[in-house]
Amino acid sequence: MTLTTKPTEHGQPEPDVATPRLRTRLRRNRFWIIAAVFAVGIALVLMFATRGASIDAALLSPGNQTPNGGRALAQVLRQEGVTVTETTTLDATLEAVEDTDSTVLLFDPSGLLDASQLERLGDADAGLVVVTPRAAALRTLFPGVSFAGSSDASDVLSSDCGDPTAERAGTVTGGWTLYTTTDAEGCFTADSGGSAVVTQADGARVLLGSADALTNDVVDRAGNAALALGLLGSTEQLVWYLPSLADVPVTGPPSLDALTPSWVAGVTGTVIITAILAMFWRGRRFGPLVIEDLPVAVRASETMEGRARLYQRSGNRQRALDALRIGTVSRLAVAVGLSRHASVVEVADTVAGLAGLDPRHVRSVLLDAVPTSDAELVSLSDHLLDLEAAVARATDLTGRNHP
Repeated sequence: MTLTTKPTEHGQPEPDVATPRLRTRLRRNRFWIIAAVFAVGIALVLMFATRGASIDAALLSPGNQTPNGGRALAQVLRQEGVTVTETTTLDATLEAVEDTDSTVLLFDPSGLLDASQLERLGDADAGLVVVTPRAAALRTLFPGVSFAGSSDASDVLSSDCGDPTAERAGTVTGGWTLYTTTDAEGCFTADSGGSAVVTQADGARVLLGSADALTNDVVDRAGNAALALGLLGSTEQLVWYLPSLADVPVTGPPSLDALTPSWVAGVTGTVIITAILAMFWRGRRFGPLVIEDLPVAVRASETMEGRARLYQRSGNRQRALDALRIGTVSRLAVAVGLSRHASVVEVADTVAGLAGLDPRHVRSVLLDAVPTSDAELVSLSDHLLDLEAAVARATDLTGRNHP
């Protein structure tokens, strides 16, 4: 912002403030504008690049559209009027089945739930369909059931029990884990004697020996869809429970987050925001360069002596000789009528021809010779002076002979 003055009616100067124009402000804040645009561009690129990674790819997930997902079955259930609720924690599952007519589909291939959690789930007032449980879950939820091998993926198992759902399905296929039971009803029995589906007498719990039969790729084969819809669509709500790491009991010492007081996060955020605002507030931008006269005059001889001492202290004889040669070549070029931009070879040949000197000696003095001691450096410096003196004499004689 610039401040000028203009006279008033009484002759006193009155300040007149001229606000910077938009172009001036944009120019001053050009760096921050470019940085903001760059940051927004990076954010957009990352958003679109990671968009595909956010697609649900969990095995048998109701949102997974891949062949091993369960989206097809979930969509059909919704079309039949069943509310499908996906949960990933035991607490959310128990809360979802409260005061509702619900069935819980449990698929825990990693065995994340312990015995106490399985007992809590089994005590819930809801039907329970367990898909290919591990040994610990099998012992807890189905005490009288044990593993009996498995069937081939190409085997077709026929219904051989009185369960209405199994009878409607007729046959199932897709590779099943087989079970034997002493106090529950088995269905879809293979030649080996194991059953693919086990139902307790009251029908509250059903053991399903295949997750593949519910997937998008296999659910439409044989009677898989009819069996799945009959088991999972018999109530108003289906709670599709896929346990996650949040269900794993926490063991070991408390984490740093648990030990940190709750007020630390708020104070830290406030300090960071304050520091950023302070940088913008107190930040200073360098203005344009201002040319000012030096307060004192320094003679060229002093600068030359100081540079010579530096060269002497560092032992850089070649650098010192090059500085002398540059000045000598420039003066010789002017003296012999050449341009200041003429090459050293051109100057050396012209000087040798004009002064009647050996061209090899002149090139050695002006270009090739390398001093290895201070004495050689002084000798070469004297030779440079001799060349200038020889050219001066030659040009003086030439001037006298050609008035």
